[in-house]
Parts: sequence; C-alpha cells; structure tokens
Amino acid sequence: MRKVQRFKSRRSVARRPSRGSLPPPQSPIGYRPMEPQIPRENHPHPYVSVIIPAMNEAGKIAAVIAEARAVHPESEVIVVANGCRDQTAAVAERMGAKVLSFSEPLGNDVGRSVGAQAAKGQILLFTDGDMVIPSSELRPFVQAVQSGVDVALNDYTGPIDRQPIHKVILAKYTLNSMLGRADLGGASMTAVPHALSRRALDVIGVSELSVPPKAQAAAVNRGLRVEAVFRVEVGRLNPGRTAGRDPLEMLVLGDHLEALEGVIAERGIRGGYHDGGRRRSVVR
Repeated sequence: MRKVQRFKSRRSVARRPSRGSLPPPQSPIGYRPMEPQIPRENHPHPYVSVIIPAMNEAGKIAAVIAEARAVHPESEVIVVANGCRDQTAAVAERMGAKVLSFSEPLGNDVGRSVGAQAAKGQILLFTDGDMVIPSSELRPFVQAVQSGVDVALNDYTGPIDRQPIHKVILAKYTLNSMLGRADLGGASMTAVPHALSRRALDVIGVSELSVPPKAQAAAVNRGLRVEAVFRVEVGRLNPGRTAGRDPLEMLVLGDHLEALEGVIAERGIRGGYHDGGRRRSVVR
C-alpha cells in the first residue's frame, strides 16, 4: 500500500462534541477484520457516507474501501462502478460496500453525484478508487465538518514553483479569487479527498457535484462555510498524470469556465466587483 506524505494543516478547526465524535488522528491503520472498531459492512444508519467512484480498479479497491471503513464506526461505503470491465464491482461487494454499477462510463465526476444521491449519512466524504489514502488522512475532513465546516477541502494546490504554472492550477486560483476567497489558494472540489455536510449537499444540489468548480462556486455564493482543512498530496498518487501531461486538462478548464459563467450570472457582468468611476455611457 502506497503511503501519502503527511502535512500539518495550515488552519486549525475548532472541535465541538457531537454524537459521532472521532478519536484524534492516528497513524495509518490497515484493514484488520478482527478489530471491532472497524466495521466490516455498511452501518444501517450511517453517520458518514464515503463515496468512491471507480473504473477498473480491482487491484486497489479493497484497500481503498478498508481505509474508508476505518474513518468512522458508523459509516457506509458506496462504490460507483463506472463502466468497469474488470472485477471492481465484485471485489467491492465482497468488502461489504454498496455498489452502484453502470455498464458504460458515466463521464468524469458524474459518479460523485450518483453516489451522493444514494448516501444516507450526515457527512459525505469523497475519495477515488485509484488512490489508497490512509484513514488517518481522511478523518480530518470528517472532523472539520463535525466542527461546523460545510465544505472541507483538500489544502492541496499543486506545484506552483514551476514555470509555466499548470493551466488547471491557474484556473483554480482564478475562480477562488473571483469568489472573493483568495485565501483558499488553489484548493478545489476538483481534488479529493473532500467532505460535505448534509446541509451543503441540500444547498448545492446533487447534480452540481458533477461539475466540481461549479459546485464550489455555488457553495461560496450561497453562504456556506468553505475551508481548506488538511493537505494530502494527491498529485503524487494520481496515475492519470504521466510525463507532465494531464489528460483531463481541457475538461477541467471547461468546468472552471462554466463556474465563472455562473458567478457572473449570479453577481452581475463584473462578477460582483464595482466599475470604479467609469462613465461608460459617454462612449456609446
């Protein structure tokens, strides 16, 4: 199992007691079936729903589910088997996950919407089937939502010390700046892991999760508490980025343009920024 480099959060999130209080983060644990605090099947009344879109990940999905189960004792794991041609769905079922299978690919990020629609928990945690992230790196996102955050983002911005800076990174920074949330840097719902409160899901809407930047813009515009709470270096775990190329670059850029279009539609043509002392009528 590959390990994720650990970073301390740059932001502290105050904690308050709740019925689903979690223990403080520990070192990563593997799947130990005889250990009672790690459920081996979905809880009938889950407090946390872990949503895992997966496409042809039979070799990793068991480990991904095992770490997801260790996040909280009252959890459910939902695997969206997205056009799989291997045994991903079968392995996930053997691991006790709820499996939503689709014979044809749904398209990027649509699995998040499908999984969220089926989720029963008060907290929704999103990760991916192609990355084994230890439970100790997943818990901080759940804990942040328990403490009052509505959208708990991965405090991962990608490499910004290289020239030229990747277009997707620039798009993330631009969107957050337009939203008046430059403090978020490049933190984005495009990246996993991240978590939502049930309130956030209701306010944003399930369908919007298929376009993560648009969902993030909706969350900020509608007054939800959006914070970057913990850093996980997912860039090193993403198998889709090889030789410096990102096959989803144009799709993600288009998602950010769609999000910016939504900001302008909701805030006005200047995105909520004033026009200074310009007298445009003079030049008409």
